[in-house]
Amino acid sequence: MVFSAVISSSPNLYLRRRVPTNLKPPSIRCSSSSVSTQFDLKTYWATLIGEVNQKLEEAIPVQYPEKIYEAMRYSVLAKGGKRAPPVMCVAACELFGGNRLAAFPTACALEMVHSASLIHDDLPCMDDDPSRRGQPSNHTIYGVDMAILAGDALFPLGFRHIVSHTPSDLVPESRLLLVITEIAQAVGSTGMAAGQFLDLEGGPNSVEFVQEKKFGEMGECSAVCGGILAGAEDDELQRLRRYGRAVGVLYQVVDDILEEKMSKNEERKKKGKSYVGVYGVEKAMEVAEELRAKAKQELDGFEKYGESVAPLYSFVDYAADRGFSVGDASY
Repeated sequence: MVFSAVISSSPNLYLRRRVPTNLKPPSIRCSSSSVSTQFDLKTYWATLIGEVNQKLEEAIPVQYPEKIYEAMRYSVLAKGGKRAPPVMCVAACELFGGNRLAAFPTACALEMVHSASLIHDDLPCMDDDPSRRGQPSNHTIYGVDMAILAGDALFPLGFRHIVSHTPSDLVPESRLLLVITEIAQAVGSTGMAAGQFLDLEGGPNSVEFVQEKKFGEMGECSAVCGGILAGAEDDELQRLRRYGRAVGVLYQVVDDILEEKMSKNEERKKKGKSYVGVYGVEKAMEVAEELRAKAKQELDGFEKYGESVAPLYSFVDYAADRGFSVGDASY
């Protein structure tokens, strides 16, 4: 297929955009894994959301100048956030026997960086979105100038949080350097920033690149960082890289399919590039099937870890099926 090169070549995730909860997702089928289907992802995810939210609350206290911190907290602590990057990071860390206490600082940093990217994406000069996670976008409440500053402040705060809060007895410094490098690369000029640029300026042939960079990069980064923290081998990190990229794009493709079905008789307001917008719903559903199969194929390589891989398998099915709600709004 035309999309196969994308699925198998470049690294990347992100996952965003609001999805209506009253629509039935498209039917997407692939072969089932050998891992138990009894894993309760909803409880696992909800528990981690509670823990991560508490950590984030502590990580961004209001101090002088208060307005910047209030704007930062407004987006990061939004109740509608699903905390998908932190949860995927913790799940990947635990897959290899890592302690989730070792992963929490990086998990929080991923949420800070993710939130910062969403603040900037929503700006009038970018995607011009008036709402995010069930509430008005940051710039709608605090103004464009303060939204830019809040996003700018969240990026370095995330890196500082990793260095200052990761237990040194659980994670050696060499792994922290790799984690910081991974996140910096994901959000930089060859990562999410590149995807946003082509979303604004590129032609229709850039849709695969845009989807991978804007929506695949953060998922890939989240999974890989969890593996790095736990000391995963290089070949295992590459599997996580391909897995996270596929899940991230899958989530967004399904979002676009649902949005298209909801607004099929209305003009689509979204100006960004999507598989649905360029190729249509049927082709987008084929892409979703490929991505789901690809993600599970990568996880098959972790069979020796037994049930520890169950959360990551479950993320794939959730991205495709949306069988339950873990937040009030989008990722």
